[in-house]
Amino acid sequence: MSRKVILGFGISLDGYIARRNGDLDFLVIDKEGEALMADFFSKIDTTIMGRKTAAGWVKMRESGEIPETPGMTNYVVSRRWKPGKRDGFEVVSGSLKAFVRKLKRRPGKDIYLGGGGELARSFLQEDLVDELFIGLGPILLGNGIPGFPGKFPQRDFKLTECKSYSNGSVGLRYERKRTKISR
Repeated sequence: MSRKVILGFGISLDGYIARRNGDLDFLVIDKEGEALMADFFSKIDTTIMGRKTAAGWVKMRESGEIPETPGMTNYVVSRRWKPGKRDGFEVVSGSLKAFVRKLKRRPGKDIYLGGGGELARSFLQEDLVDELFIGLGPILLGNGIPGFPGKFPQRDFKLTECKSYSNGSVGLRYERKRTKISR
């Protein structure tokens, strides 16, 4: 079985992954959510995120909000940061297709594409997302950073899981539907 790229994030009912200032205070992680995330992260061994998401992860890791992830290979895709090692990440740039192809050829677990926004748009433009893992929170923010900023071609997905939680959140999993071209 080949490795999948899974785009995952928490999102408000009106489609925002963070407040305009980047704050995620509306995403409440309870014991149920912690168990769900532990299960999710047990099935991945590689993360890819953008510069802004990575900076937020560093702060949350330092404050103890998220645990250290030994054995996890963490990449940051950035045009601003210089390629190389930084804060527990390897910074990369260049062709996303070539980078993902290289990662998928390596043995291992699935690959987590963390956060939405610009990097998610780039992955969707290049058709590199195999699965969506969305935590839909019971809140309307009215404004913020969209999970799926526009300007990518239509991508079709099939619902594979829908689970509700006691805090009113819903966990959604979608698999990318790709049509086979016959020759």
